[in-house]
Amino acid sequence: MYYEIIIMANKNKAEVWLRGPLEGIPPLLQPVAHALLQAREEINGLMNNFPDKLLWERPVGMASPGFHLQHLTGVLDRLFTYAKGEQLTQQQLDYLASEGKDQQQNVQTLLNNFNHQVDRAIKQLGETDETTLTETRGVGRAQIPSTVIGLLVHSAEHTMRHTGQLLVTARILVSSSSF
Repeated sequence: MYYEIIIMANKNKAEVWLRGPLEGIPPLLQPVAHALLQAREEINGLMNNFPDKLLWERPVGMASPGFHLQHLTGVLDRLFTYAKGEQLTQQQLDYLASEGKDQQQNVQTLLNNFNHQVDRAIKQLGETDETTLTETRGVGRAQIPSTVIGLLVHSAEHTMRHTGQLLVTARILVSSSSF
């Protein structure tokens, strides 16, 4: 019943990409912004009132909802750092190492962290000069080459992939639990 209400509420709302261009976002980066904002809406709708006690459960070995929320936040931070031409800080590396570990955070804290990271990403998209999109950026310690647009598009694709996984995992957990 919980998820049926969320689905019904979202049926009356057009997907983000159908709501038109986002002010301040370069035209070539609109799809990235739309995907990130769509993911945020879906995740917040799904995880609103999600029980904290299920946050680290791993049904049939799948990644936990807590992992997905941590990873979504971290990967956006890392990919957008590389897109700026910067390397990861020790704090970012420590965060990466902690993904998937229960740090006694509740659902709302993890959602707030993710929402803040999406806000930072949207701000950076608005500040990105479209003439830099084909510039090469090094990724990771090995400095694997990518482009600015490649990193930004991958951030959207990766976010949506984990959003889908989170949606399935959370539904399974709630439907099999008597919270």
